[in-house]
Amino acid sequence: MHGQIRKDINPGITVDIVLKNDQKTGKLTRGVVKDILTNSQSHPRGIKVRFTDGQVGRVQAIVTVRPE
Repeated sequence: MHGQIRKDINPGITVDIVLKNDQKTGKLTRGVVKDILTNSQSHPRGIKVRFTDGQVGRVQAIVTVRPE
């Protein structure tokens, strides 16, 4: 699942993001979403999020949804 639609992303899910410094290489970083920073409902390059460890980047893939 891609990370371009805001409603697909919730705090607590695991996603892969590309950090600002890694945009040229496309290196992905995996972590747990703490905050959603993009206000619009979609974004062509991915919804911007903050991880629980403070890293910020755009979602490239949703790995797991929040357990129920």
